[in-house]
Amino acid sequence: MDSTYSALKNRIRERLLVEWASLFPTPGYYLHPPALQPRPFMGLGKFVAGRIHQMRAGKSYLAAHPTWRSPDADTSCPRCGLEPETFEHAILSCPSRRHSRLRLLHGVSDVGPGAPLWSSLPLLKRLASYIGATSTGFPPTMFPPATPPSSPLLSLSPPRVPAPVFRVFSLAEV
Repeated sequence: MDSTYSALKNRIRERLLVEWASLFPTPGYYLHPPALQPRPFMGLGKFVAGRIHQMRAGKSYLAAHPTWRSPDADTSCPRCGLEPETFEHAILSCPSRRHSRLRLLHGVSDVGPGAPLWSSLPLLKRLASYIGATSTGFPPTMFPPATPPSSPLLSLSPPRVPAPVFRVFSLAEV
């Protein structure tokens, strides 16, 4: 009985995916096949899960994703200026993010559709912490770019506030 139920359930799921793909075909730019179960990264916080989904789909605020700006805008990485700012470049190869990558992305070496990253919760948590720490895929005006660790930090002294002026009043003035 259990094997019959499982076989029927699997056939129905396969048929559902085929019908879903015929009614709502996946756009050519989206390389990830449809699934009936939520992606493992959807268990992360809503904001980070949204950033990951947008970057995977090529619909994020990265410079090489043309959905939020004019199509003829510069696609080079605003942090390093060496390559177009794609998902792969922003996560795996941008030289200006090397320090954060070494500190936070242990074991992440591929972000393609078949990468082990997408089925490993520990690797996804590392990716989420990296995205949050580096503001990768965030709107450009949301957070200013972080100061790279190799550059001298700006002075963090508090602003100078003038000393209060006290005036002594005489009884005749009061």
